[in-house]
Amino acid sequence: MGLNRIIAISCLIVYLFTTTELHQLLKLPVLAHHYQEHKQIDSDITFWQFMSMHYSQPDDHDADHDKDMKLPFKTDDGCMSFITAVYVAPIVASMPIASTKPVYRSEKKEHFQKQVCLQSSFLASIWQPPRTC
Repeated sequence: MGLNRIIAISCLIVYLFTTTELHQLLKLPVLAHHYQEHKQIDSDITFWQFMSMHYSQPDDHDADHDKDMKLPFKTDDGCMSFITAVYVAPIVASMPIASTKPVYRSEKKEHFQKQVCLQSSFLASIWQPPRTC
């Protein structure tokens, strides 16, 4: 595997773990340990019953509520590092309805006098822009 590929994969992993909820997967050992705790209390509980108890039912503040909230995908860690928002100004609603009459604008043209070119000693120096022939 080339160095560029390793760097690209590393950058992708860092990006995904910091800007998405993918870092929640790092809590899977906590899930397994908590399931084993429930299994010791009730040996007949299946993994699907455990998952249903913790993820599909409303959170009731039982004795192990603090441990429940450490499970993956139970809390939102606010990991988004940026939010992109687009604002579209309501221009269309405030625009007048198109009319069939042409609209004329009167433009006032201003005339400027050209400045008189003054000869100076620095104009002949070497640091001048190139001149056309």
